[in-house]
Amino acid sequence: MDRAALDLALEYGIPHGGWVPKGRLAEDGRLADIYTGLHEAPDSQPDTRTLMNVRDADATLILAQGRLHGGTLFTQQCAQQLERPLLILHPRFNQSSETLMAMQDWLGAHKVRVLNIAGPRVSEDPQIYALTQHLLRQWFSGMGSAGLKRSPSNWPPPAVPGQAPT
Repeated sequence: MDRAALDLALEYGIPHGGWVPKGRLAEDGRLADIYTGLHEAPDSQPDTRTLMNVRDADATLILAQGRLHGGTLFTQQCAQQLERPLLILHPRFNQSSETLMAMQDWLGAHKVRVLNIAGPRVSEDPQIYALTQHLLRQWFSGMGSAGLKRSPSNWPPPAVPGQAPT
């Protein structure tokens, strides 16, 4: 899921960065060097980079279907422990304009400049990559289909620290 956000950040020219496990380890092997803004954590434990990404971001957005578990639940716990703003959305292909507005209002209310986007592994939820791209594409492209307008307060979107899936 995190890779979906990173891929769209690259496509839209949005700054991205953050932490990945040592060795750039990802669930499907070594994370490609095209994600140039990512830094290796001091160890290969996914929890280390998760904590560092939550710590270094202004806020965390979790995109997940259903109940949180595993690393996604740990991300939520980190945000709560560090008292960082947290929004959990359950993306759908028929995403409503109200959901996008709620996301935009939340980002503005917390003055988010660096956003950590997290969620389950694709192996845990095969639809999450496409759902994440669908939602973020609407947002990154100015939320045109949702009726939202670009303004100095909502464009460009926050930088995406991102995380490599593990």
